[in-house]
Amino acid sequence: MNKVNPKALIHSKWTKVEVTNKEKHFIITEVKFDEDQKVVDCVIEAVMTKKDYAIDWRELKLSDTWQIGWQ
Repeated sequence: MNKVNPKALIHSKWTKVEVTNKEKHFIITEVKFDEDQKVVDCVIEAVMTKKDYAIDWRELKLSDTWQIGWQ
């Protein structure tokens, strides 16, 4: 299980364990918080294709799907 700090998400780098559409490396480009400082929106961008995806930031905790940094 990856340890993820919601306040340190912006510009963090991630590697997807299973490559899809030649997209392996990602960077968090947008994180929005509500008034209670809870994450309400998180956008991740594929480095190669520049495609943006809205994700639930808690998915990044799954080490069988995501690795911290670019591997």
